[in-house]
Amino acid sequence: MKVTILIPTLNEIDGMKTIMPKIKKEWCHQILIVDGQSTDGTIEYAREKRYEIVIQKKKGMRHAYMEALPHVTGDVILTFSPDGNSIPELIPACIAKMKEGYDMVIVSRYAQGAKSYDDDVVTAFGNKLFTTLINLIHGAHYTDAMVIYRAYKKSLITELDLDKEESYSLEEKLFKTKISWEPLLSIRCAKRKLKVADIPGDEPKREGGERKLQVLRWGAAYMFEVFREIFVWK
Repeated sequence: MKVTILIPTLNEIDGMKTIMPKIKKEWCHQILIVDGQSTDGTIEYAREKRYEIVIQKKKGMRHAYMEALPHVTGDVILTFSPDGNSIPELIPACIAKMKEGYDMVIVSRYAQGAKSYDDDVVTAFGNKLFTTLINLIHGAHYTDAMVIYRAYKKSLITELDLDKEESYSLEEKLFKTKISWEPLLSIRCAKRKLKVADIPGDEPKREGGERKLQVLRWGAAYMFEVFREIFVWK
C-alpha cells in the first residue's frame, strides 16, 4: 500500500517549522504539500526542506485537493493539517489501521480517550451536530465526520464523485463560499456502506497562524449538503 501524506497550507510557517520535522519520510511513499499562495514564508520553507509542493490557483480546500490530485502517487491519501491540530505521531497508527482493509480511517477528536483542545463552544457544537445528523440520516456510526485528519483510498474520489463540481455547486452558490469534501466523503462512504474505522486522536491548539473558518457560511452549506444527500446520489 502506497500512502501519500497530503498537507494543505496557507500561511502556516510557525506550524510547519514545529510539525514537519516530526513527520518521518519512511512512514509513507510521498509527502506532498499543496499551498494556497502563502505570503509568510511557508512556500520558501517547503522548498528549502525539499518537500514536493504544488501551488494552487483556485481558492478553497477542495480546489487544493483537486489541483494536488494529478501529483499524488499513492493509492491511499492521508490528509494532515500542519497547523498543530494534527498529531504527527499518530500517522503510523492511522496507516496501520488502513492496512487492515479499511476504505477510510478517521483520526477522531471525539472518540473515547480523545479530546479537542482547539474547539470553542461554537465549533464543538457544530462538529458534534453534523456528526450526529450524518449518523442519523445516512446510517453511519462516526464519532467525528468533519475532521481533516483521515486516510482513505484515492479511488474513492472518483467513485464517490468528490471530483465533480456538481457535487458542491448549488450550496456554494447559495451561500457564497467554497467548502471542503470531508463531510461529503463521510456521507457517501456511509451511503455506500464502505468499511470505515476511527482511532482516537487529540486535537491540540494550533501553532501560530489564523483560523480560516467561515462558521456561518460553511455551517449553512454543510447543513444543506447533509439534507440534500437524502435525495441525490445513490
